[in-house]
Amino acid sequence: MTSTPRPLTPDEVRALTLPTEPWLSCEDCFALADRYAEALVEDPGTGQLPEMLVHLHACSACNEEAESLVRLIASDVGVDPAPALARLRG
Repeated sequence: MTSTPRPLTPDEVRALTLPTEPWLSCEDCFALADRYAEALVEDPGTGQLPEMLVHLHACSACNEEAESLVRLIASDVGVDPAPALARLRG
């Protein structure tokens, strides 16, 4: 007897149809995340790295790491993380 596969959720469909270029690995993303987060906190108008944003929108683990870094850095320097988080979320 074969079971019927469950339908994909809207979030799963979105994740599968996100653009993947320019490509960045999780390892590369983690290597850049601290510097990128610092730059966003210091100047929320910092130019976005397209490969970083594509990866962060598709990878929840890296996105969570980057958002945590932004919050920690903002707390350390005493600024509101909201502008940097908005820029990070694209």
